[in-house]
Amino acid sequence: MTTTMTRLAKGTASIAIIAVIASCSALPRSGPNRSEIYSGSVAEQGDAFVLSVDDRVNMIANVTPGLGFNSEFRNAGPLADQILQPGDTLTVRIWENVDDGLLVPTTAKNVLLEDVQIDSAGFIFVPYAERIRAAGNTTEAVRRIITTRLEEQTPDPQVEVALDAGDGATVAVVGALESQGVYPIERPTRTLTSMIARAGGISVDPELAVVTVVRGGHSGSIWLTDLFDHAGHDIALRGGDRVYIEEDTRTFTALGATGVQNAVEFDHREISAIEALARVGGLSTAAADPTGVFVLRNEPAAIANRLLGRTDLTGMQRVVYVHNLTRPNGMFFARDFDIRDGDTVYVTEAPITQFNKVVAALTGTLSAVDVASSVGSE
Repeated sequence: MTTTMTRLAKGTASIAIIAVIASCSALPRSGPNRSEIYSGSVAEQGDAFVLSVDDRVNMIANVTPGLGFNSEFRNAGPLADQILQPGDTLTVRIWENVDDGLLVPTTAKNVLLEDVQIDSAGFIFVPYAERIRAAGNTTEAVRRIITTRLEEQTPDPQVEVALDAGDGATVAVVGALESQGVYPIERPTRTLTSMIARAGGISVDPELAVVTVVRGGHSGSIWLTDLFDHAGHDIALRGGDRVYIEEDTRTFTALGATGVQNAVEFDHREISAIEALARVGGLSTAAADPTGVFVLRNEPAAIANRLLGRTDLTGMQRVVYVHNLTRPNGMFFARDFDIRDGDTVYVTEAPITQFNKVVAALTGTLSAVDVASSVGSE
């Protein structure tokens, strides 16, 4: 009886071994292997182009979509002094060059007249300067009129006139700023950078800040650092413009035999393939295949045609970039390869990893068979 049970156990073990070996492809793993990815290539009747990365591929693929304002924004000159109209509100500040002036108290340096509104007839009233026509004039013209009127009664008066938020004279500035709000376009705030400064500056890392201006049905965006590096993009503002400041929202996805599998936010404007791997803990020393580092991306037809030396491709094309880090200069090629928004970085497992899993499965199965045999022989 014991001999029969032993033979039965051995037979069961043999069947288990055959079953495990036959089901090797079903063993747990982090994703497809190299051959499975290549089987999806156009050469294998798939729909993805698989390319090995080298200097030529890097030169073509490293075309990052640029940000900047078009000529319509850049060619608009600075806004001239706004023509005042009924309903606008002014702030008037007056300095007098005497101790006992007409308007300025003895203990003060100047007097501030706030909320001076232009009436329906187009006039404002300033003490000792009387009624002044403001509508149809600029703030500079009104300043000169007030100065001339006061000069007749006090020596060398100094006058400042500023337009408060009036119709068509404001810009909404929102987003990652110290002080969001609606600000009037004045002499010091006629350009984009000066308006951002007026709002207290940004509250995020300048390298990751994106500035967007919406004007009517058009919009343009630019990196904040480019805005300061290229003066031509410091555009003049117009009444009704909306300025948005936001932090970079680009991400790439890391999968496979890496330290971490996750969606990763860009923490710099440019990230190379090597840097992308470093940000997810590098290659898994226990499982990764350094010859199988893949970057999956949808490329526009213009780039895909150049990569493949073709002219017939249209629309977005699936491209798989292959990094073999063991090749001569393979690490350099990966270092020079730029990761883009939406990329998937995938690292395959080494063949030995799957072999080890098979051995572990067989060892576990045979151990279980030994236990069963021992129990059956008792």
